[in-house]
Amino acid sequence: MPKPRPAESVRSRHRHRRAFVAALVALVGLPAVQVGAQVAESKLLPPEQAFRLAARALDTRTLEVDFAIASGYYLYRDKLRFALEPQSADIAAALPPGQEKTDEFFGRVQTYRDRLVVRLPLAAAAPGQSLSLRVESQGCADAGVCYPPQIQRLTVAVPARDGKPGPLVEATPAARRWFK
Repeated sequence: MPKPRPAESVRSRHRHRRAFVAALVALVGLPAVQVGAQVAESKLLPPEQAFRLAARALDTRTLEVDFAIASGYYLYRDKLRFALEPQSADIAAALPPGQEKTDEFFGRVQTYRDRLVVRLPLAAAAPGQSLSLRVESQGCADAGVCYPPQIQRLTVAVPARDGKPGPLVEATPAARRWFK
């Protein structure tokens, strides 16, 4: 077998090294991409933190619902629903206009950022009565992740007739699942 010339031997070794390095980068690169995606996922807030919900009764005829929306997140206007339980009939809410957005899944929609305060009309409630409010919402992160619709419940006390609003009550976070 003829001995390769020195220049060919060096080129051949460089080719083999480059192929080895390329294979190594490909093998190491795949888990690095997966780990990067997991890190990005872990930085997303749980929905109850991204869209903090609180409510109170202002008087016997009005409830006030307050969403504190984290920076980098938004709520869909048309995905908001409010109901008193056990009746479960939707409360007609006069929602303020939102910011227009063209969404890849829902088309042209209106969204809310930062803070949303909504006043809900009540049929005359009795002072001291406890009301169970059910709030359904859906939102997304600017990172491109949308949450499934969320249902949160609050129990709000109707204030006495002295004219002072009731205390602000924060929604109870959804129960954590043991297995995802």
